[in-house]
Amino acid sequence: MSHEILTRPIGNSGIEASAVGLGTWAIGGWMWGGTEESKSIEAIRTSIDEGISLIDTAPAYGQGLAETIVGKAIEGRRDKVVLATKCGLVWHTTKGNHFFDYDSGPVHRYLGKESIIHEVEQSLTRLRTDYIDLYITHWQDPTTPIQETMDALEALKAQGKIRAIGASNVSTEDLRNYVAAGQLDAIQEEYSMVKRDIETSLLPICAEHGVSTLSYSSLALGLLSGKIGPDRTFSGDDLRKDNPRFSTGNREKVARLMEAIEPIADSHKATSAQIVIAWTLQQPGITFSLCGARNPDQARENARAGAIRLSADEINLISEAARTHLTNLDA
Repeated sequence: MSHEILTRPIGNSGIEASAVGLGTWAIGGWMWGGTEESKSIEAIRTSIDEGISLIDTAPAYGQGLAETIVGKAIEGRRDKVVLATKCGLVWHTTKGNHFFDYDSGPVHRYLGKESIIHEVEQSLTRLRTDYIDLYITHWQDPTTPIQETMDALEALKAQGKIRAIGASNVSTEDLRNYVAAGQLDAIQEEYSMVKRDIETSLLPICAEHGVSTLSYSSLALGLLSGKIGPDRTFSGDDLRKDNPRFSTGNREKVARLMEAIEPIADSHKATSAQIVIAWTLQQPGITFSLCGARNPDQARENARAGAIRLSADEINLISEAARTHLTNLDA
């Protein structure tokens, strides 16, 4: 039985979006071995055609490149898109907290009011739009009080430049400060079968305050895609190259998990990756799952995961298989 792609509300904002979202980190090319603009535009447009409305991007993905590509891709289709982008990783100022260096110079975590106002204008220009649906603080800035950051975001909301406020990569203390300072509609955090710590730390606070959760790296940078076998090699600036989570031993454990969930995938005429995404979306407190796509085929595969409804028995089977094969994964 085929279903419509699942949609869910973003916190208390009144905005609804597809539960599967398109993440565009890889489209920015940075740390992913470059990008191909025409293929990326096709991937974004295919996602929209397939029913994905949530598109998540950020200035830091290729220093504006991902936003620029998204802007081109959604021109003429803005009304079909719930657009999320971010602020707080900056290279126009050295205020805040030094985070890392691009080839072009240092990047700081900074969420001061004047910087957010500068950043939103840059993003609106690159995205070729006059409003952002969900504006997210990308990484937290220990030098600026969260109340100041929230005041700036609330002011942008009052002006109609943003419609909802989110925060990413937060501690439990950050999250409590955000919900005390204003209306926080969403958090965006890493969550997958191999990284579930937010279940006990952040998700209970979100449940208490009506805050949605956008999970990123649901396929753990491709580890859980069913396509990265024990023999795959990584080269160049691919961030998986020296990542201990991609050790041969770990990939063998993941291969065993994929074998275990194959019958469920077959019964839904789905790929293993689609089953992993569907499982993620049916975990308590996980509202949205952001999945990267660099070409139309990947976009279609991700979108179709949003139309899969797993039964309680299937979820239990998958969770049990994950416990059996992934518990001792070396981080």
